[in-house]
Amino acid sequence: MARVPVMRAVVDVLESEGVDTVFGCPGAAILPLYQALQGSGVEHLIVRHEEGATHMADGWARTTGNVGVAIGTSGPAGTNMITGLYTAHADSIPIICITGQADSRKLHTEAFQAVDIVEIAKPVTKWAVQVKEAAQMPWVFREAFRIARSGRPGPVLIDLPIDVQKQDIEWDASIDGPLPVTVPAPAPARVERALDLLLAAERPLILAGGGVVLGDAGERVLAVAERLGVPVQVTLMGKGSVPEGHELFAGMAGIQTSQRWANAAFLESDFVLALGARFGDRHTGRLDVYRGERTFVHVDIEPTQLGKVFGPDLGIVSDTGAFLDAFAAAIDRRGVPAGNRAWVERIADLKRLLPRREDFDDTPVKAPRVFKEINEFYGERTYFVTAIGLYQIWSGQFQRAHLPRHYQVCGQAGPLGWEIPAAIGVKKARPGAEVVGVVGDYSFQFLVEELAVAAQYDVPFVLVMLNNTYLGLIRQAERGYGMNTEVDIHYDAVGTDNVKIMEAYGCSGRRVTEAADITESLAWARKEADRTSRPVLVEVMIEREANAAMGTALDNVLEFEPVP
Repeated sequence: MARVPVMRAVVDVLESEGVDTVFGCPGAAILPLYQALQGSGVEHLIVRHEEGATHMADGWARTTGNVGVAIGTSGPAGTNMITGLYTAHADSIPIICITGQADSRKLHTEAFQAVDIVEIAKPVTKWAVQVKEAAQMPWVFREAFRIARSGRPGPVLIDLPIDVQKQDIEWDASIDGPLPVTVPAPAPARVERALDLLLAAERPLILAGGGVVLGDAGERVLAVAERLGVPVQVTLMGKGSVPEGHELFAGMAGIQTSQRWANAAFLESDFVLALGARFGDRHTGRLDVYRGERTFVHVDIEPTQLGKVFGPDLGIVSDTGAFLDAFAAAIDRRGVPAGNRAWVERIADLKRLLPRREDFDDTPVKAPRVFKEINEFYGERTYFVTAIGLYQIWSGQFQRAHLPRHYQVCGQAGPLGWEIPAAIGVKKARPGAEVVGVVGDYSFQFLVEELAVAAQYDVPFVLVMLNNTYLGLIRQAERGYGMNTEVDIHYDAVGTDNVKIMEAYGCSGRRVTEAADITESLAWARKEADRTSRPVLVEVMIEREANAAMGTALDNVLEFEPVP
């Protein structure tokens, strides 16, 4: 077997694992990997900050379903990646962060940039490892991909001392391949019990969480729902798993990202089949209200998720797709008829009776009107990314999604600035698709430097900004939405010219002050992005003290606008 530079073997592994694009920032302690990348089939984008690299890999992974890869050098490069690792860990996104490290023989001497990144990363990764022997390198990377994909997906960090990177090993890529990933299947008796419980219910719901998207099980959820006539709700991370225009779509319940009619439907339900859902606190609110007298069946690929928030009536460890296959087979064996049509019609009535208004013509513009324009202008195949803040809540309440992996949101960690690098990752994963980032004026300031990456590598997308120049944290705290009511920091106007910021990075933008101008501006932005192959901003100036419907429990959500 031939001897080759060990980092050449690493690049061979990346290629065979389906990685065609990586994101990173070179430095002395990782140069052997960069040398091996030259002339390979893996494209590399140089980022402006290592956190940006992790979010780009994150967006790429969410879009492709494969493992994204971010690269950094030693010391601060790794610590800069922690936020991205935490984000991926919280949302179950498979990425691998590769860091360079000082010479292994000098780690005990406090060598330059010799931080113990493995120990730092352990709480926010599925596996953090330092490679100490060159011969281990290909197998550590194979195992990293297997771990990132297996069970509940998540991030891995691999730390590479510079002296280990410079060695040669025996290697033949032609006789190597990815390690198999085991897909957990449900216990048959538990599948049968789950069906018994559903059939005993009068007003059942299926709850599609992020595990449905990650398990590529959206079509199977819809098939089971149609077979039984059971309405389907989604969580924020499950948004897009079933088409929102389908008659069985029952909205999103929650105390923030929710619809008023969906909360009412959930409160009337007597059974919930939860698929790949974490029961996050922004979804459940007060558990006594959420849990109520309902029967819960919780299906999750990760055993320790069962019972973490509350004990279900039945827990099932399984991949969501594997469970739905078994569930559908059990339905067919029994010849189960379709369910309660009156319940489906009841939810349709609630949707008609309990809407939230979005057709405002006010100046300044009201936030719901922005999402009305977005929904009407963009097609079902558009990819959206959005991060954290009031605009995420408005997006969850008003924005529609129709396809899995086309609505991407950093749901649990909520890092400011996620949208721009994530949009770059999405666009690199799907170069022919239309990609739109929904941003806030404050979050835009974080990682804005990654616009330079998009400009340098001709990565076009549209940013739609909701700019109220005020975060509204004080009013949220005063109204007691489960937040710290002693918040005393006042955030005044951000005071930046965001269009000029875009222009400084070689991009373009337009400010909108009237609702009637939004659609035309979105059309301009689409053409401008195509013409320039660079990001384009549509900055919509919304009312200064805008707020969103929120509360502490599903039956205690304060509406901020009159409902017709």
